[in-house]
Amino acid sequence: MRILFVHQNFPGQFPHLAPALAARGHQVIALTDEKNQRPSPVPVVRYQAPQPLEKPPQLGKTYAEYAERGWMAARGCRALRDRHGFTPDVIIGHSGWGETLFLKEIYPDAKLLIYAELLYRTRGQDVGFDPEFSSATDESRVLTVARSAHLIQGIVQADAALSPTRYQADSFPLELRQKITVIHDGIDTRHIRPDPDARLILPGGQALKPGDEVLSFVVRSLEPYRGFHIFMRALPRVLAARPNAQVVIVGGEGVSYGGVPKDAESWKIKMMSEVGPRLDLSRVHFLGRVPYVQYLSLLQVARVHCYLTYPFVLSWSLTEAMAAGPLIVASDTEPVRELIVDGQNGRLVPFFDVDVLSDRLVQGLAGDPDAPRLTTAARQTITGGYDLHNHCLPAQIAWVESFASMG
Repeated sequence: MRILFVHQNFPGQFPHLAPALAARGHQVIALTDEKNQRPSPVPVVRYQAPQPLEKPPQLGKTYAEYAERGWMAARGCRALRDRHGFTPDVIIGHSGWGETLFLKEIYPDAKLLIYAELLYRTRGQDVGFDPEFSSATDESRVLTVARSAHLIQGIVQADAALSPTRYQADSFPLELRQKITVIHDGIDTRHIRPDPDARLILPGGQALKPGDEVLSFVVRSLEPYRGFHIFMRALPRVLAARPNAQVVIVGGEGVSYGGVPKDAESWKIKMMSEVGPRLDLSRVHFLGRVPYVQYLSLLQVARVHCYLTYPFVLSWSLTEAMAAGPLIVASDTEPVRELIVDGQNGRLVPFFDVDVLSDRLVQGLAGDPDAPRLTTAARQTITGGYDLHNHCLPAQIAWVESFASMG
């Protein structure tokens, strides 16, 4: 087959699937934003990045911006078709940024498969979940509906869709959910595994190793959506109870989800002003964003890994931490419960209960007697259903190739 991947930040969710399909003899190329500099495992062509819109209306802002990106992606495909004679049998794209919106107009006979990451909902997800920073007003719900328009259009146009978890698939309404197949992106458990020889060198030169009292917290951005404020509020008690504990925090100071704080330049600055005076800062290490090898070393040396999230997209870091060996202490929220059962393969705590979180983190750092059983079970959860090579990638390939004979 001729297969076209479309993703503004390619390879995005497809770093394994794209080269695996190419290795099976399919002609695979990718269309991406001209500004994307990430290395690609397959040949890449680029579309012109859309220009910022001047004063778009509030309710139509998201759709207007993503429709413009969709048109630029469609123009890129038109050039592929008209100038280079490339007509794909299958298009695989992420619908989150509008790039797939108009591709059926360029390639009407191609099968359009989308990565359906999440549909925003006005109830039961992030909107109004954390009343400290988000209120479930009529205005916020209306804005959420408006932000969903391109996602609904994207899956309506698609022939089929892929979601990484059941929770994320179930964010779509029932009449659209029948298009969705659930296959996780996949965790390379051959590479991501406990390593007794792992070492993490802190900026000051201190080396951390497995067995040390290390508490890890990893997010793309330090923000409430991933429970950064709850974690920081738990730290004073944790550090007081465990004088040898080292806390290592990975994440940027920008915002990936939600908004910036109203009274500070970043969520890190806001939370440090709140709890910083009660922390032993010689034992709290903010590393910012780090290379993958350093991130993996952190998971491998950590005794306890804390993962907190609103009801939202599940982070890769949770599944990778489950494979790497630390005891998982996580929020008792719906996306997490799909992978972790309290007392079976990790510890779950109420998202907002700082005291319970502190107690669980202290218990884990002190040497939870159930930790060996829980960490073994956590890794078995990943190897049993989320392993890249034995489960997810073969399932993804079979799903794509099932459209070869459909015409």
